[in-house]
Amino acid sequence: MRARKPTPARPPPAHPAVSIAERLHRAARRLTGPRRAIWERLAEARHPLSSKEIHQSLRDRDCDPATVYRALHLLEKLELVQRFDLGDGVARFELRRHDGPEHHHHLVCRHCSCIIELEECDLTEFERRVARRNGFSDVSHRLEFFGICPACQARKPAGRGV
Repeated sequence: MRARKPTPARPPPAHPAVSIAERLHRAARRLTGPRRAIWERLAEARHPLSSKEIHQSLRDRDCDPATVYRALHLLEKLELVQRFDLGDGVARFELRRHDGPEHHHHLVCRHCSCIIELEECDLTEFERRVARRNGFSDVSHRLEFFGICPACQARKPAGRGV
């Protein structure tokens, strides 16, 4: 029996700023200071952020609301960020993580709008059945859950329904 050659180690994943710079360059765009700041803010976020939230967190970086909006639109067009509408009419954005589990859902508080990311999804077989029954291919889904978070439940006035 012959010995197997050792599998070469994978190179470490590229730093996100390198990846975004390459993608922007391919689209004949540059990684400007505001675009980098927006990317970094989304990279550190624990949940999707609105353009207003991003702008407020970048006030010290000379980044006006129109710049944030245009940058988010470009990053979405390049499939670097994903837009979410969580039922309140406010577009929120998060990075598309091509190097890890991208598919996830959200649990949103109907009172304070706090967002929890849910990594698990057991709908793969259901997705296949829906596709098969209806003659579709390449089926995907988005699913958001809404409820009242523990903090808002604790603030509930006595005698009133939630």
